[in-house]
Amino acid sequence: MDQLNRILTAPLIVFGEVSITLTQVLTVLALLVGGIILVLWSARFLRSRMLKRNVDPNVVQLAFRAYLIVGMAIIVMSTLDRLSVPLAAFAFISGAVAIGFGFGAQNIINNFISGWILMWERPIKIGDFLELGEVRGTVESINTRSTRIRRVDGVHLLIPNSQLLENTVTNWTLIDDLVRTAVRVGVAYGSDVRLTEQLMYRVASEHTDVLDTPAALVIFDNFGDSSLEFELNFWVHSTGERGLRMIRSDLRFAINQLFREYGLVIAFPQRDVNVKGELCLLSQPAAGAAPVA
Repeated sequence: MDQLNRILTAPLIVFGEVSITLTQVLTVLALLVGGIILVLWSARFLRSRMLKRNVDPNVVQLAFRAYLIVGMAIIVMSTLDRLSVPLAAFAFISGAVAIGFGFGAQNIINNFISGWILMWERPIKIGDFLELGEVRGTVESINTRSTRIRRVDGVHLLIPNSQLLENTVTNWTLIDDLVRTAVRVGVAYGSDVRLTEQLMYRVASEHTDVLDTPAALVIFDNFGDSSLEFELNFWVHSTGERGLRMIRSDLRFAINQLFREYGLVIAFPQRDVNVKGELCLLSQPAAGAAPVA
């Protein structure tokens, strides 16, 4: 027993006047493992409780990340204190490591800081529909390094947070989900333009997703090459491109049906060909037939 006690209390590492024994090492390992498990469990418990109370997912995400960082910092400080290691002993080493880490991990630090800016200022929130270049999708999570977006075709993308702050991002649902869109149609020349306008207003008023306020607007847009061009502008509540496409599809089906009932022809490209000079048509004899004299 005395021999075991001597082994546990014998100094393993010596920093100047500070010595670290095996007992302290085992205690620190237990403290680290137990502390990390406790912090992770309590963080998940806190997040689940907040979600059950219908707290904004963005606030939940911010609180979850902040709780993890504070908890881990407390564990590290407690570990150093248990080892009786003064923080000043790491001042020089930590400074050198920080300089080297800063030069080698600029992008990581940039994305990390950008992630906290996104979660704090909330220019982009979980559930927002974004358009970034050719990418369109819904934000599913904002992490400390990257943001996960589910594209309209179902593919998940991880976009570095710095790109969301440094590039132009179209946020369809930043303030609200009110979106204006349009359906264009061309009718043949000679058609009743007032009847065309009335029918397009009727289609908009009969669709349940088209809002009465702001009101829909039919514009006689142009005299096209082959058609009289009309545009139906209307407002809807939508949080994604798929919803808009379905609404526009419904309106096109309805417009096509009404135009058929009232005899309006949806125009198609037509060309008049004028031939100057003589036009000769040569007929070919059928197979086996005698040539025409």
